[in-house]
Amino acid sequence: MRLSEHTFSTMSSIQGPLLFVEKVMEVRMGEVVTIIFPDGDTMEGEVLKIEGTTVLIQIFGESRGLDMDNSQVVFTDAIKQAPLSLDMLDRVFNGSFQPIDNAPMFRPDKWVPVSGFPMNPAARARPEEFIETGFSTIDGLNTLVKGQKLPIFSCAGLPSKEMAAGVLKNARLAAGASSRMGEGFIVVFVALGLTFHEYSFYRRTLEKMRTNFVAFINLADDPVVERLLAPRFGLTVAEYLAFEHSLDVLVLITDVTNYCDALREVSTAREELPGRRGYPGYMYSDLAAIYERAGRIKETPGSVTMLPVVTMPEDDITHPIPDLTGYITEGQIVLSRELHQRGIFPPVDVLPSLSRLMQRGIGEGRTRADHRDLANLLYKHYAKGRDLRALEAIVGREGMTESDRVMLDFAEAFEKELVHQGGERRDIHTTLDAGIALLQRFSLETP
Repeated sequence: MRLSEHTFSTMSSIQGPLLFVEKVMEVRMGEVVTIIFPDGDTMEGEVLKIEGTTVLIQIFGESRGLDMDNSQVVFTDAIKQAPLSLDMLDRVFNGSFQPIDNAPMFRPDKWVPVSGFPMNPAARARPEEFIETGFSTIDGLNTLVKGQKLPIFSCAGLPSKEMAAGVLKNARLAAGASSRMGEGFIVVFVALGLTFHEYSFYRRTLEKMRTNFVAFINLADDPVVERLLAPRFGLTVAEYLAFEHSLDVLVLITDVTNYCDALREVSTAREELPGRRGYPGYMYSDLAAIYERAGRIKETPGSVTMLPVVTMPEDDITHPIPDLTGYITEGQIVLSRELHQRGIFPPVDVLPSLSRLMQRGIGEGRTRADHRDLANLLYKHYAKGRDLRALEAIVGREGMTESDRVMLDFAEAFEKELVHQGGERRDIHTTLDAGIALLQRFSLETP
């Protein structure tokens, strides 16, 4: 029965968070609906699928208490929008953009669709200018630049959350000034599918930061659809701060694997044909719709830079999630289980790691004139030392030449002194100076 112009009570089925409504006309994909429970409580939902006059709705929460005969669905003729204002700075929200920091909701200056607006490829400016993360393996050897999307490929049990927390606390623009707001730099943090332990860890990190961030936290027991919404809210906020308020924004998303698992769960509930490993066939385009929102616009101040964390299932870099992520993004930072077991933090394996846009953000006027040559020398000698470890296992150290033993010692020192830094934050000049000192100690060529 239709009750008003946009209100229906023609529900035909309730399957967990999915609701089927029949005899619906004039509806669109992604339209936001309001579900009115028999006791008067309300909950939001979103149109996922339209087949003739039957509409499939994803409920943003639990469907417990819904009654097909006594509940109503109101179609709003609007898509999901994000409330935006500078008052959202230094606040913590859940995946539905509701505050969870014991402070009242701010009054928005405007509402913007969470899907964002496509960036004209012809208007894109090439990513450039160095962003300092405080980690030598990134800043010195796989440099992150404004407008880039550079994922961190981790494995189960590796300290990706400690590394994400380090970026949260230490990332800043190349000048390295102490006041990040004075530099116009903001971090948007999106955490997906957190356990309570992980949530407590990140909350402590955010409390230490105090300023210049916006956080969206989705817990493991929160509605699955919030896991799909949170990154879009975060990126909508980032675009608003970057392109309307001329700020440089770093978006840190952890963990994209939890996002993709939520995407698979919703796809299975919709009875769609699965693709690789059960993930939906459109996962590539869905991830691209998130990653490609990073960038810069010509003759426009402000930038959106993205650093997503991807936990590789079964340590498999060919798994669909890291595989598709690698196609879309501009490099990768790969964490190593072997280095972690040896107590090295951050356990970044620099050989498979890569920043394809590094050259645009380094050199004289950005980092230092000798940066490129130094990085090349460190890579060359470390790679040679790593290769010689296989020979050492066969013939033993005594059966190797003196120059080979030097390379072995260099590789060991490189990992223990340059890769490993514990909780220490290093600026780019400290990193480069440490690299030169390491080369000089082993009497190797320097730039």
